[in-house]
This record gives sequence, structure tokens and C-alpha cells, in this order.
Amino acid sequence: ECVRNLAQMESRNEPPLDKGLIPWLGHALEFGKDASKFLERMKRKHGDIFTVRAAGRYVTVLLDPHSYDQVIHDQDCLDFHSYAKVLMERIFQLRLPNHEPAKEKAVMTQHFLGMNLCGLNSSMSRHMLEVAKAEMPQNQKDWKEDGLFNLSYSLLFKVGYLTLFGGEQNNNCSDLASIYEEYKKFDGLLTKMARGTLKSYEKKTAQSARQRLWELLAPARLAKGSGSTPWLHAYRRLLREEGVDNEMQTRALLLQLWATQGNVGPAAFWMLGYLLTHPEALTAVKTEMEALQLSPLDSSVVTPVFDSALDEALRLTAAPFITREVLQDKVLHMADGQQYLLRKGDRVCLFPFISPQMDPEIHQEPQKYMFNRFLNEDGSVKKDFYKGGRRLKYYSMPWGAGANGCVGKQFAISTMKQYIYVLLTNYDLELCDPCALMPGVNASRYGFGMLQPEGDLLVRYRPRQKL
Repeated sequence: ECVRNLAQMESRNEPPLDKGLIPWLGHALEFGKDASKFLERMKRKHGDIFTVRAAGRYVTVLLDPHSYDQVIHDQDCLDFHSYAKVLMERIFQLRLPNHEPAKEKAVMTQHFLGMNLCGLNSSMSRHMLEVAKAEMPQNQKDWKEDGLFNLSYSLLFKVGYLTLFGGEQNNNCSDLASIYEEYKKFDGLLTKMARGTLKSYEKKTAQSARQRLWELLAPARLAKGSGSTPWLHAYRRLLREEGVDNEMQTRALLLQLWATQGNVGPAAFWMLGYLLTHPEALTAVKTEMEALQLSPLDSSVVTPVFDSALDEALRLTAAPFITREVLQDKVLHMADGQQYLLRKGDRVCLFPFISPQMDPEIHQEPQKYMFNRFLNEDGSVKKDFYKGGRRLKYYSMPWGAGANGCVGKQFAISTMKQYIYVLLTNYDLELCDPCALMPGVNASRYGFGMLQPEGDLLVRYRPRQKL
């Protein structure tokens, strides 16, 4: 409900305002250092809705999942795209003045859902086996050690690149390794680029990685026929129709590289890491996988144990902000009957990681990994979770929601499922230290999708000896 006149505005209640002690900067430093810790502290102080000042902007944070639809489904007063444009320019130096998000979404939907998803999945499966054979050779007799995060991110990045960008001609292994190395440097500085807090030497590193990635991605922009992939071909055609020049097209490919590869590797790491550090979970998932008669990607195959184990890993480690710009004053009707005014020019932010995902009222012992949390006792999918005595529509939100939910969700799940299936059925995989615990999280990544670990989890693997 957008507010139309001053009299209405004056009668409205604004959320509690916390400006912080530093003029203009406000809470920006604490917010950027560890958003989860900061917002938990604000929630204890102010409740489920409050406004904070951060670097000259006023951000209203809403943490009541019963009220999230008020933000997610309002496309009149609230806007997703203007903030996305700011980030596109800050991180990717990308400007698309004639960009039509609805057309881009149509292209993505066409290629990441329905019949085209089958083609993507079979291409991904083929590349998964090729990359696994190259990186983890079948003739290797001895144990090989690696960090699980490094193994998962690098392997899935290469598979994703070949599937979505590589076509048949751009699959040179040394090129792939170069692209991944530059990408990792770029990704490591991404949150600082977004916040505009790079130090001068980091600016040089970021620009050099960006420049090198543009050079490495240029062939993908130029490739034709079998040198391209159907998705890439359609996306490039859309950019050309929008009048995007060659340089910006290459920059747009870097944006898509991050959007498609930035979360799946880290997510697979957390899932496998939790399985390896929880033997009961590992046994349950392995038993289900080894009993499959068909490929795990076959549409008739159901894997409720795997699905629950993955949902639980994502509950603990998926931490995106859902952000909107307030285009005109809006009254927010909370589920508890309270009403608050959102002011034009401010920003609204949902942070589902705090609630529902880590909310002890919704999920008992929320810090704990419980692989069967999303299963009923009879093995069916559990969908009934409650807060304040009311059933929740949103009890975990790793994929976002509404019009801006993740279009690539099914493909990402298929990729992780295939990766974990290949690893658990073709290799012996174990912790180097049987008592090792999961590493902590890099707290600066809160708000940017999947979390990443601080450090790594050392594992060792070798091909299973075929009987």
C-alpha cells in the first residue's frame, strides 16, 4: 500500500531508527565486517523491524518471515533492479542502459527449466566425468590430499564453465585453470568491491583479474556454432538486440560467470563437509545413492535423504540479502498487526539467514547440522514449521523467493547431486584428521549468497578399486 498524501504519512509509525555513533558512516563498518552478528544485535535491541544508517543510506531491516511477502511481492513501491545496477557497475564495471530484465529472465527460464534443462544436465554430467577423470585420475593408486573447498570449487567451476560457456572448442585444460585462478582472485575481493572498501593495492589486483577474465572470456563471446552453448548463444543475441557493444558484452559474460558459478562450488563444499564430519549422515546419503538403479538426474529418481541433507547444509550456509529500493512511501503491514512507514529513497533488506534459517523458535538447535531435519518420521518431505504458533510459508530461503528467486535452482541442485554421486560412488573420500571439525565462515560474505569458509577442510581421496 503506497502512501498517497502527507496526512497519511504523519499518522504512520516509522521503524525504530539506530543511527550509530559515527556521523554519516553510522553502522557501515560493523555491518560490513559481520552482518549476521550485527543484525542479531540490532534484533535483540529493537525487535523484528528497525532502520540503521550505513554510509549515508538508511536501510530498514525486516526479520519476521511471516511478513516477508509484503516486500517480496510488491513491485509497485519497491524495486529490485536499481540496486542491482549499482552493484553491476561497482563489481563488474558493467553498464547496460537499455537492459530489459524481463527479457533476460525469459532467456534464463527457457534454458534453465523445462526440456532445455535436460540438455544442460546431460552436458554437465559428461563434463563432470571428464573433469573428474582429469583432476582425479582413475589409475591413481595412492591417497591424494586436498582441501575440500578448493577441490569442490575448482572442479565444479570447470564443469560449469564448460557446460555454460565452453562449447566444444574452448575446453583447453590450461585455459580453464587460468580462468579459475583469475576468477578466485576476483571472487576473493567481491564483497569489498560491492561495498567500495578496496585498499589501493586490492584495487590493482581486482582490476588486473577483471581485465584478464575479460580477455579469457572474449573467445566465448565470439564463438559460433559448436563453439558456443545454446544458453550462451541466446544470451549474446539478447545483448546484441539491446545494442550492447562488444566490450560490455564481455563484461556481461563475467557477471554471468559469477552468477552461475559463485554459489554452487561453495554449496557442494558445505554439503560434503557436513556429511564427512557427520558419519551417520554420510552413511544415509551413501546408502541411498548406491541403491540407485538409474542416474541420479533421471526425472523418475527420488532422493529424499540427499534432498534433506542438502537443504540442511543450505539452511546453515546460504546467507543472501533480499534487497529492495523504496520508490515511494509505503505502509508495511506486519503479520502481528503493526504498521510501519517505509520512506521513499530508503532501502529495505530481508535477511532470511537470521529468521527463518537460524531461528531457534523454528528450528531446534539451529547451529547443529541434522541431515534429516527436513524429513518426517515416515521418510516423506517435512514442510510444516511454525513460528508464533502459525505455520510458515518460508522456513528456509537459500534460493530467494518471488519474482527474483533463483532461476538456476534445479540446474544447481542437479550439478551438486551429480558431483556428490560421482565422488561417493567412484572414490574413497575421507577426512585427513577423523576428528576434524568444519571450518568457521568468512564473516564478510554475509549477504552475498553462499558463505565461504575461513580456511579449508583437509580430505584425502583415491579411486575405488573395482572388484
